[in-house]
Amino acid sequence: MSSTTPNRTTLQRRSFLGAAGGLAGAGLLTACGSGSKVGADGDEPKDAPDFQGGEYKGPKVTLEYWNGFTGGDGPHMRSMLKAFNKEYAGRIEVKNTTRQWQDFYPALPTAITAGKGPDVAVMHNDWVGTFAARNILVPLDDVVSALEMSESDFIPAVWQAGVYEGKRYSVPLDVHCLADYANSKHLTRAGLDAPPQDRDGFESSLAELQDAGVKQPFWMPNKWPGHLMFMSLLWQFGGELYNEDGTKALWGSDAGAEALAWMRKQITEGYSPGKVAQDSQYTAFKNNKVSYTWDGIWQINDLKTNAEGLDWEMASLPVIGDRAAVWTASHNFVLTSQALKGDDGDHKAEAAKFFIDYMSKQSTEWARAGMIPARNSVREQSQVASLPQIALAKDVDVFHFVPPVAGVGDVQVKALELAVQEAVLGRKSPAGALADGVRTADKLLAQNKQKYAK
Repeated sequence: MSSTTPNRTTLQRRSFLGAAGGLAGAGLLTACGSGSKVGADGDEPKDAPDFQGGEYKGPKVTLEYWNGFTGGDGPHMRSMLKAFNKEYAGRIEVKNTTRQWQDFYPALPTAITAGKGPDVAVMHNDWVGTFAARNILVPLDDVVSALEMSESDFIPAVWQAGVYEGKRYSVPLDVHCLADYANSKHLTRAGLDAPPQDRDGFESSLAELQDAGVKQPFWMPNKWPGHLMFMSLLWQFGGELYNEDGTKALWGSDAGAEALAWMRKQITEGYSPGKVAQDSQYTAFKNNKVSYTWDGIWQINDLKTNAEGLDWEMASLPVIGDRAAVWTASHNFVLTSQALKGDDGDHKAEAAKFFIDYMSKQSTEWARAGMIPARNSVREQSQVASLPQIALAKDVDVFHFVPPVAGVGDVQVKALELAVQEAVLGRKSPAGALADGVRTADKLLAQNKQKYAK
């Protein structure tokens, strides 16, 4: 999602969304002190003054702001920041630090401890629980209350994703999900009008595309974004990732085995090569070699500007299981405990909350970066409703998120992603790979429960 240049697309996309998919998790706990508390000098953050809404009226403050928008979405964020700094010059100055997402998450706790981190930041929804548990984040219940934000104006799943242990720690800016990209010329050659939206139609189209001369129309990755595809299919078949209290992995179910078996089938049926290197399915799609690729909506701007000669279209993922569902993540604004430190802590916290309020209202500009605004009212605006990604949000119930379980990123990398890879490559049966992965996941979840205990 944060990539637009051809040669750097795969690196930037993985670093941008690695956290949301779990890529950055493997090294996070080690880099961050194995789950130790950080917060304000290691203790629970002190209470920030309640936000009453309205403009900031305190003395001038400087806010450090971190995000990972290193690619095609970066100019849009910088434009929003430039407008803010111009409008509020003399009262609030926001200093922007942009770093790759895989560097962002490990660096955050260390920087906060040293007093060199951000006062306010953007992070993916599935890291909110981890950093809230470590006292790095400050609750924002007063902000949503003062602004009269409510679930009724947000996609319900993304609204709930910002709540950890009964408190709200983030304000959602957007959602971003997988989509089904199709080569329009290939479809026409095979006599297809549009990407099929059901299992029978999609599977039949693969055979028709082969008959039309596309040797392997749907490459199946065993790494990124294979685990995102698996989660989408798991939910489609009626499965879940984890139990409610985050102590057990549930993706080793019959639904999980059925989802993973379907992924493996694309290789055994000859629609995909046996070993698809990282991101090569996307490169093949851009080069007119692949008819379908399931990838994120962050690819929209890249395909518009860097896919010369490709005639493409985008649709929702086909319903392979029993119901429509798709892996989704969200960028969220958060307030860190660093904002509360120092003699001007109260003023910085107040200014940071005002900044979050301002930025959350800029969803129209942010939608031009290829995102789906989290607010229903923004998606209904005429200048937003016509954007291609908005069609994917006609039924917001299809959006499914990794739950805000503390340390879940580590579990995703070391257990779920490895299980998907083993099965797609044919090293283990789908059921066997998932069973092994669940055993690892449950051990990690138990360890995390201890690490993040209050």
